[in-house]
Amino acid sequence: MSPTAAGLLSIATLVALLAAAYVPLGDYMARVYTGTTHLRVERLVYRVSGVRPDAEQSPRAYLLSVLGFSLVSLVALMAILMAQSWLPLDRGMEGMPLWMSYNTAASFVANTNWQSYAGESTLGFTAQMAGLAVQNFLSAAVGMAVAVALVRGFVRVRSGTLGNFWVDLTRGTLRILLPLAFVGAVLLMVGGVVQTFSDVSIHTLTGQEQTLPGGPVASQEVIKLLGTNGGGFFNANSAHPLENPNSVTNLLQILLILLIPVSLTRTVGTMLGNRKQGLAILGTMAFLFVVLLVTTTWAEAGSHSPTARAAGAALEGKEARFGEWASSLFAVATTGTSTGAVNSAHDSFTPVGGGAVLLNMMLGEIAPGGVGSGIYGILVMAILAVFVAGLMVGRTPELLGKKIGTRQLTYVALYTLTTPALVLVGSGTAIALHSTPDAMGNPGGHGWSEVLYAYTSGANNNGSAFGGLTVTSDFFQITIGLAMLLGRFLPIALVLLLAGSLAAQPRLPATAGTLPTHTPLFAGVLTGVIVVMTGLTYFPGLALGPIAEALA
Repeated sequence: MSPTAAGLLSIATLVALLAAAYVPLGDYMARVYTGTTHLRVERLVYRVSGVRPDAEQSPRAYLLSVLGFSLVSLVALMAILMAQSWLPLDRGMEGMPLWMSYNTAASFVANTNWQSYAGESTLGFTAQMAGLAVQNFLSAAVGMAVAVALVRGFVRVRSGTLGNFWVDLTRGTLRILLPLAFVGAVLLMVGGVVQTFSDVSIHTLTGQEQTLPGGPVASQEVIKLLGTNGGGFFNANSAHPLENPNSVTNLLQILLILLIPVSLTRTVGTMLGNRKQGLAILGTMAFLFVVLLVTTTWAEAGSHSPTARAAGAALEGKEARFGEWASSLFAVATTGTSTGAVNSAHDSFTPVGGGAVLLNMMLGEIAPGGVGSGIYGILVMAILAVFVAGLMVGRTPELLGKKIGTRQLTYVALYTLTTPALVLVGSGTAIALHSTPDAMGNPGGHGWSEVLYAYTSGANNNGSAFGGLTVTSDFFQITIGLAMLLGRFLPIALVLLLAGSLAAQPRLPATAGTLPTHTPLFAGVLTGVIVVMTGLTYFPGLALGPIAEALA
């Protein structure tokens, strides 16, 4: 089978699997967050933690719970990483230095999973399991809880509450992430991903025996993907044969990355009582995803002459087990979902291909976005779209029966400005330092792309890297850590304040002047607003990097 046919077959299989899971998983997640009964194990968790599960929280209380829980998680994870030499199963590893532990803890708590270290030579098994894997579950559950709170803001009428964060966190972890992770981990182990507490011996092609570091990889690998986290057990991430052995596990990993973000659009439609609205959101996400996938795949696999392809073309930096098609699909899935896992070196992509995955993050990672964050991100952009559409036709903007006034637009404006400010200020400051050129793996436009990619990845809570930039200095550890924390929690704060302002409103009846937001026309307007906003914000940065490199 030719690479093109194999690539198209993989994409068709992926779409079929997502379509099969869309309705049952989406509706199940809606029942999880709208149900009123508590499982016995959940009641035990509430009793131990002192939570009153039937008590609702105001937007302010919900936000303080999110921030307080995340702060405790940050401190606890830093302590585990710095003290890992005193923990069992430490593999003889020393504790992480202060700023590296801060950067790593900020990364995993913020659902970014940026890694400035090599996992197999830096962390013991306890730090991997009790530290990183636990945060992979919890940070993903936080994102889903915030998304659900925003949906409740649209659903509720004259309400001063958004639900209970602790209940949403517990249900998202125990009822959604854990069951799916269990099934996914078993499938990964069947496919060849290791799950052990010892090293792994393999026979090489020359007939010799080689010992490789092993570990409880499958259990961490599955939640790294399912929770759109991205932090790999090994430094090579999903390009490592013990994390991603073959083309079947590679397709399974892409499915795990997209499964919850795609299905959450069905959840939103079900909770809103308007499933066409969920389909409109999914259509917008799918269109952006397909455009970027076609662009990246063409740049990596289709833009070369037959002679060049026969000689290897753009295979440098890619696993021969997967090739350009599978690498392009993985790259677009991971940068469109705030996952950050990689099965190839994005630094080795062509200028157009590298620019496409960089642009994918700059869109706000809403195609389809991270677990939870993609939903609240695109709903914020939908509010901006109805405002723009209202200006064009002279109508008062409203979305899903809620009026979009000055307060709501203020929150939306601050939300849309937060991440670009972190990206551009961080990149500009870094490139102005005399020490940064020494940290760049390449000069000129490609070197600038490495720096721009790093802060785009951090501030958008993606976690992937171009790979050519050395970020172990205190400056990069501190500033990228700040970008990750501010890029995660400032938008969350604004989303929850927005949700509270919407929940307090009455529901406006639909009239002849109401702009329908579940139609392909509105999906087109939403897509246009997203593209224009991104272009106006980031075009100068892209022009200095991938665009200039491509033209050269």
